[in-house]
Amino acid sequence: MTTLTNEPTEVYPCLGYSQSAGRQPPTIGMTFMRMPRTVPGQEDSGQETSGQETSGPRAARSGMTGAATTGSGAAGSGAAGGRLRNAARRGSRLILAARRHWLFSILLLAGLVLRVLAQLAYRPALLYIDSVKYLYNGWPGTDPVGYKVPLKVILLFGNLETVAAVQHLLGLAMAVTIYAMLLRRGAPRWLAALAVAPVLLDAYQLQIEQTIMPDVWFEGVIVAGLGLLLWRPRPSLWLTVAAGLALGASATIRQIGEILVLPALIYLLIVAGGWRRAVVGATALCAAFAVPILLYCGIAYAATGHFRLSRSGATSGVYGRMGEAADCATLKLPAYERGLCPTARQKALGPDGLEHSENSPLSLYVAPSGHSRSHYVSSFNRAVLTQQPLSVLSSVASDAAKLFAVKRATSPGDTPIWRWQFQDNYPTYGQAISLSPAHVIVVGLKNQLAGGGYRYQPLDPSMGGSATIVPALANFLRHYQLEGGFTPGPVYLLAVIAGLIGSVSVARRGRGAAERQLALACLLFFSSAAAVLIASDVFEFSWRYQLPALVTLPPAGALGIAVIISAVKRRRNGPPGQDAPGQVSELTAPAR
Repeated sequence: MTTLTNEPTEVYPCLGYSQSAGRQPPTIGMTFMRMPRTVPGQEDSGQETSGQETSGPRAARSGMTGAATTGSGAAGSGAAGGRLRNAARRGSRLILAARRHWLFSILLLAGLVLRVLAQLAYRPALLYIDSVKYLYNGWPGTDPVGYKVPLKVILLFGNLETVAAVQHLLGLAMAVTIYAMLLRRGAPRWLAALAVAPVLLDAYQLQIEQTIMPDVWFEGVIVAGLGLLLWRPRPSLWLTVAAGLALGASATIRQIGEILVLPALIYLLIVAGGWRRAVVGATALCAAFAVPILLYCGIAYAATGHFRLSRSGATSGVYGRMGEAADCATLKLPAYERGLCPTARQKALGPDGLEHSENSPLSLYVAPSGHSRSHYVSSFNRAVLTQQPLSVLSSVASDAAKLFAVKRATSPGDTPIWRWQFQDNYPTYGQAISLSPAHVIVVGLKNQLAGGGYRYQPLDPSMGGSATIVPALANFLRHYQLEGGFTPGPVYLLAVIAGLIGSVSVARRGRGAAERQLALACLLFFSSAAAVLIASDVFEFSWRYQLPALVTLPPAGALGIAVIISAVKRRRNGPPGQDAPGQVSELTAPAR
């Protein structure tokens, strides 16, 4: 008769059975006895040979003799066998993980193949007009140049081709990190895999990874900061500090990163679990966020005498947006500021053109004698914002809505989209980036002191020197990008709707711990996406500035859908009880 017990059991996977705690495993009619130790390399036959001693001094001397004669060879073969067994076990675990996460594995492999093709198609890497800022300190002070740090470190060990390879690996690493975060928060594997498909397969992401530009690093520190905050349901102090440092570093790469402290702060205040923890966490986050910015500004002050991330925000900043939105016929301005009002023809330049074109009022304006031009530009911006706020909001909203378009196109006044598309040849940019007859990359450096003329020099041979392309691969990548190899606007729109629903559900009660963790993660991703994308659109619209959507909106949408699925199941199954054992075991563990 079999007796059932409630005692815990121990599992012996290698033997194929389990054992109740404190009991001997079944022997099936056998009795256990202490067996003699065998020398490495010898095998026990499992039987006693007639006349052979199995214990005592003689057996010991016999074992020692065998060890002496076969010791070195047996040890070597044993070590080699151990390495092979370990390798086989690791391979088995990898295959098992790939089968379990088959959809993500397929997408990751596809992303890797596309990145290899981009790496081979354009060598040593793609350059853009702004690449000169980071390679040769062109136009100093116009933007933060924190990108120089990883760039210079990589160039110590390789060339621009190495930089592009590292940036491609960073793109893959972001996908792996986001996938792990979503799984850790309780999202289904299929949803988590679909959430990282855009960053793995979007051709605009591939193109920027192949280009010597800071955008992929900006995305990377955003993902790192969000990942650190989400790793535990209530981040510990050191995780909070690390997240603050990562998000603060984003502002030294692109100044718009300054806005990211707000969604991180809101998230911390919600999950703190008490006002004391909230105060400590918020203080730690803000202090850590400020460290990279203050360090960068301190270095800038020592080098240039200006304690700032860049001079753009201090002089013009949002003039392009305000000039494009202004209705100068009804705008009340002093006579000496009227010169900043753009004509209809100048408005056609768009925010970017109004900021940088030589035909912009910003370039042509001459301030009254003895007065600062930046003072009058700031006054003009303030007048437009306060007198015509609806016009400014309409202009920003119109640009923000472009993200949801079915196709990618250039609207009048926007930065041309072809700059972020693969080309059939090696792309050049007027005087800034050109090619010699021998296909050597020539960089044009604008002289800031001698009338603004250009001086030209070939790209340092140590960086790669000559430009080469593989036409067949370049043609394939271009057609892939133009014929659907990008994240369509309706996908972003779906992500926004689902992310908004998931974020709002944080305020709802009657949910289990697992659903709450999904909603909180959704809130952080969604608010970060909204902050960085809308803040960018306030200044100007560029498809390049929409790239952070790839690493924020799809994860927010996936988490929102997971919240909706969880809510539907909860309503179908009645009021929530306790979570199933192991359902959120990692998430509900207390922070240390």
